[in-house]
Amino acid sequence: MTGADVQGWRRCLWTCCLLVTVACVPALARDDPQSADRQPLVAIDARIAGDENRVRLVMDFEGESDFKLRYLAEPNRVVIDLPETVFAFENKSLVARGLISAVRYGKSGEGRARMVFGLAAPARFELADTSEEAGGSIHRLVFDAVTVDAQTFAAQVDDSDWLEPDLKGPADRNASAASDTLTIVIDPGHGGIDGGAEGADGSMEKNISLAFAEALKRALEQEDGIRVAMTRTDDTFLSLSARVRKAREEKADLLISLHADSIRVRSLRGATVYTLSDKASDVLAQSLADQENRDDVLAGGASLDEAPEAVAAILVDLARTETRVFSSDLAQEVIHSFEGQVKLINNPHRQAGFKVLQAPDVPSVLVELGYLSNSEDEKLLTDETWRKNTARLLAQSVHKYRQTILAGRH
Repeated sequence: MTGADVQGWRRCLWTCCLLVTVACVPALARDDPQSADRQPLVAIDARIAGDENRVRLVMDFEGESDFKLRYLAEPNRVVIDLPETVFAFENKSLVARGLISAVRYGKSGEGRARMVFGLAAPARFELADTSEEAGGSIHRLVFDAVTVDAQTFAAQVDDSDWLEPDLKGPADRNASAASDTLTIVIDPGHGGIDGGAEGADGSMEKNISLAFAEALKRALEQEDGIRVAMTRTDDTFLSLSARVRKAREEKADLLISLHADSIRVRSLRGATVYTLSDKASDVLAQSLADQENRDDVLAGGASLDEAPEAVAAILVDLARTETRVFSSDLAQEVIHSFEGQVKLINNPHRQAGFKVLQAPDVPSVLVELGYLSNSEDEKLLTDETWRKNTARLLAQSVHKYRQTILAGRH
């Protein structure tokens, strides 16, 4: 089979998946009576080439694509907003290189998609080319990213227009206003017969996670446009699947799971933020995920519900890919808020297969506040002042994340 045959087969497969999405499994989509009339754009290829001073981004679509280019600071990023898009190319096709330090893409709201490019230095994206190939069936966008000075980049950020043309009717506008409220579900880890880790001084993880969750709830409720729910409010056992189910029942925009585990390396201390991945980023991440997932089984927790059909599994995978983009965005905001204020371990954003993060349509992070196996961390974790200050920083990261989400909705 030639490379062209493989590409054609891949396009056919994705087209079939999209048709099945509309016809067979509408429950996985947002409520929108007109969604069946819209056909998503399909990005079939993307690649990056260049160095620290100039990078070229090439993207191929099956259909003509409108786009909006915007800039964000702290950290410096370029955002390309697209109509509803299925990213059908392989993940390894689009990897960070040179001036582009990070790449994320996925769904950013009803009928929208977003690509976010982290920058190693201030830069400007210039549209270098738009063209058609294969008789007009492939539409290509080519951007050149070039370095600029800090003042020029700041001006680009200030000039970025986050408002979209008002093309909706009155009822739709009211619905959009209501959606400006972000629902956060806080998940205090462990509980009941599942005590979690225990510190040298007898501190129990289930109590620490609940106390911090209560402090975080109070901090979040001081922010405008945020509704807070908790998976547990007392010393009650909940299975991991029940925690995920609670987040979905609350129609959560975010799930934040709180933990303070114990590990063999007692000298290791500091906070870590985990997001979901099929493959753990390192041995420590894998070990903690195995421990958390195993504790749920030992405590009598049921496993997560499996998709009953192969088609449903494909759609869940698509939704999960989009959700992971937003989970990573939140993780970066948390780390940015903690830096210089809360001790972090090396490489504080890590990935592993935590079951509590597996809701396909709810962006989720697991925050290890510290390690009870370390005496210094245990003292902080049980200190009310530290807890209040750290909860405030975490709430600030959620607020910044909300501002980014709202910018994409309007």
